Amino acid sequence: MTPLRIAFFPLIRSTFDVPLAEEMIRQAREHLLAAGFELIEPETPICDLSQARIMLQNQLLNDVDLLLVFQATFADSTMVTTLVENFKAPVFLWAIPEDWTGGRLRLNSLCGINLAGHALKLSGKKYEYGYGQPDDGSIISSIRSLAMASNFSRRLSSARLGVIGEHPSGMDSCNLDEPRIKSVFGIQIQHIALDDVFSRARRISKEKLDSVRTELDEILDNLDTLQQKPLSGTLSVYSALKEISEEQKLDGLAVRCWPEFFTELGCAACGAMSMLSEGFGGITPLPCSCEADINGTITQLILQWLSNSPAFGTDMVAVDKDKDQMALWHCGLAPFSMADPKSKLQGGNHSNRGVPLVMDFPLRPGKVTIARVSQATGEFRMVIGQGEVLTSPKPFSGTSGILRLNHPISQFLDTLMFEGLEHHISIVYGDYIRELKTYASLISLPILSL
Repeated sequence: MTPLRIAFFPLIRSTFDVPLAEEMIRQAREHLLAAGFELIEPETPICDLSQARIMLQNQLLNDVDLLLVFQATFADSTMVTTLVENFKAPVFLWAIPEDWTGGRLRLNSLCGINLAGHALKLSGKKYEYGYGQPDDGSIISSIRSLAMASNFSRRLSSARLGVIGEHPSGMDSCNLDEPRIKSVFGIQIQHIALDDVFSRARRISKEKLDSVRTELDEILDNLDTLQQKPLSGTLSVYSALKEISEEQKLDGLAVRCWPEFFTELGCAACGAMSMLSEGFGGITPLPCSCEADINGTITQLILQWLSNSPAFGTDMVAVDKDKDQMALWHCGLAPFSMADPKSKLQGGNHSNRGVPLVMDFPLRPGKVTIARVSQATGEFRMVIGQGEVLTSPKPFSGTSGILRLNHPISQFLDTLMFEGLEHHISIVYGDYIRELKTYASLISLPILSL
């Protein structure tokens, strides 16, 4: 993974304790480099506006994820406003505490970021701050979260997602608002006709299908027991979607998976989307949502980039208030890596249509982050929550699991219904709440915490 790139701007005013300030700068640099950041920095601390302007001529600054102003001593806000004026990257202000000795105020660092924050607020520039010593791990974590949010905000602004067909009638929770997606996230949408996918799938060669089948046989041990014609149909859909995504340089797909894949090709699209979301066949994982749910795909892409692992878009299909649990389920499109390693990962038939290929396994236990780019209010919000997938037999066929949230399930159910939230949520293993909140704040997206 490419290191996060930070513009490190240490500020000093010569009327303060310069040797102490320089030692603080040295220590901060060491801890930032040890944390894995790449630093773009001046040769010496910035002491005046002329030095600041010289620093801005560095072309490497055009591609930074974060502007880190290290206020080693007090300085008025002119250097900060000059340094950040023409950058889109967010700003982090770092001040250093000093001992209350009853003697000289050696750094006056806090007052410096106070002035800087006031100036940035007036100019509408987004920033965060930290007040702590150079080895303060919480500040390093805050810097990482903001740099990560900035990094994938820039990545999303050049992302391309494919929408195949239109969402089924009556599923307005999967509505595509292309102008708003472009305005808020910068994402480009590529429209792909269902018939184009079908015709390409029918042209996939037997040799290619045999190759995909051989590789999939190493993961699923029961393919021989399934209906072979629809199984081949799903593998041809996988191959067709993979080709289209590579040709059009797509980062994710939202697919109208029913009824046409069943009525036109006689197979389920679920298994193909699982394979793509996992990165089967050596590709970069390509998040896929069913029912042409583009906001679900956006959510999965965000979670995937945050976690560097596949995400899963799922329905919330049942609640047990007594056990404080919820059942997650989808027909069979969860990525393989989400399978409980203690269970057998198999292929199966679609629960309603009775044809393959869907994936059939319980979700593996572990803590998960829950998210949804929601438009239930007519405007975008980021819905965020946490929970734990429990060790349990799958509650339903397909890819499913039992989830316990970090708050009462009855409270979640009230939020789901009274907020009118979408019927799809996305999950990824791990805790990425802080990064999601930082990203939402960065792009001025309201947050609904579950």
